[in-house]
Amino acid sequence: MLFNSVVFVLLFLPAVFLLFAYVHRRSIEASLLVLLIASIVFYAWWRPVYLLLLGASIGVNYAIGLRLQAAGASRGWLILGVALNLGCLAFFKYTDFFIGSLDDAFGFGIARPEIVLPLAISFYTFTQIAYLVDSWRGLVKDARFSDFALFVTFFPHLIAGPIVHHSELMPQFRKFMRREDLWQDLAFGLTWFSIGLFKKVVIADTIAAKIDPVYAAAKAGQLVTFLEAWAACLGYTMQLYFDFSGYSDMAVGLGLMFGVKLPLNFASPYKAVNIVEFWRRWHITLSRFLREYLYVPLGGNRKGPVRRYVNLMITMVLGGLWHGAGWTFVIWGTLHGVYLCLNHLWRGIKAMLGWRQEGGYFARLGAGALTFMVVALAWVLFRADSLASAGNIFHGLVGGNGVLVSEKTGAWLAQHGALPAWIAVAPDKHVGALTTIDIFSWIAVALALVWLAPNTQQLMGEDGARWYRWKPTFIWTSFATIASIVPLYYMLYLPNRIVRFIYYNF
Repeated sequence: MLFNSVVFVLLFLPAVFLLFAYVHRRSIEASLLVLLIASIVFYAWWRPVYLLLLGASIGVNYAIGLRLQAAGASRGWLILGVALNLGCLAFFKYTDFFIGSLDDAFGFGIARPEIVLPLAISFYTFTQIAYLVDSWRGLVKDARFSDFALFVTFFPHLIAGPIVHHSELMPQFRKFMRREDLWQDLAFGLTWFSIGLFKKVVIADTIAAKIDPVYAAAKAGQLVTFLEAWAACLGYTMQLYFDFSGYSDMAVGLGLMFGVKLPLNFASPYKAVNIVEFWRRWHITLSRFLREYLYVPLGGNRKGPVRRYVNLMITMVLGGLWHGAGWTFVIWGTLHGVYLCLNHLWRGIKAMLGWRQEGGYFARLGAGALTFMVVALAWVLFRADSLASAGNIFHGLVGGNGVLVSEKTGAWLAQHGALPAWIAVAPDKHVGALTTIDIFSWIAVALALVWLAPNTQQLMGEDGARWYRWKPTFIWTSFATIASIVPLYYMLYLPNRIVRFIYYNF
């Protein structure tokens, strides 16, 4: 069930909240049960049969967690639990990829099994691995099965994160369930949810409709012109940001409606001035998981610079593979590993030379622009269907076919006296009716919002008091109403525009 669907916004969510509001002051257990059943229905809406897998995963992990929490628990239980989780993930997500790679390399002719990737398996696998490790470390005490089941399945975070720690959620189920300001929680959470819904439906999905023809053309082996390639690259950079940050805002807003505070997942990552800072701002909970449960156990930066770079590369390559079973994701993760190594190397050189780590305004501006550009170029691999498609886009980015524009763009440039001799006009048949001027206008608006506007947590007052912070006032009510009505119009009257979240694919 999509957060950006009519059935969720107008039926599921109101029904769940009204039932929750009815029971939450009468019984904590009943409140938990309402949220647990709602989460099960939410997941089963896609394919009920996969509830069996989710339920088995929850039961097995809870049982192993109990053994790990017992005094004198054997480390073998932790190894077994992690192996079972990773084995299940590997079977469903990577079997086809590994068989296909072997077949492509050696021509074995192995038939590929038809395996449907269970929704959210990457997220609930990492969530439960973190729980098992924390149980082994003695950080989990007296966990009740009902709390654990709700911790894993709580529908605001189940499908695409954030990846939560048990300590962030399970105590809240008992502590905050009898809040007296339920209706203010609703207003606060709905505002947060509405901002995310606007990001997703109005901005991300509009840009997606404009750039998808370019990636379809690249996949078909058609010529991608210079401006169209850059429109696809920058357009997807904006689409992905507003799609995933929109989802994360909606998840936080939904949690707040029920008195549960989820961890933030975005902090204006495109404002980062280096790649290390980017990963502290982008998909924060995934970065935290990779750091705490992979990079640090590998040795982190404790065993010298060479080992540090090796650990960084391993972490980012596996992080890329977590996002998707394909060589494009492996190379994308490898690129970010290289970026991080170069960033740390450059910091070391500056320290050795006695230079300031943080430069002046113009130095930071240049560093931010460079960081944004290398991230945007890597997103091409993230979006492309194959290495061949990505290569086609990159070929267009560097003007490999000559600097070509479509007939419509060429006519517009000629009309405004800006068609120099080094620009050639290509037939529109390459990417159909794509209008590059239109998409660049949307990209400009999106960039202005990303770089100049406050992010959602700043608007909602989560980073300190500001004059524009949220209050239950007429102005904020009007803002939330507009932020809700516009995407609802898209959802009701443009049903073909309902697009699933990008991270639902992972």
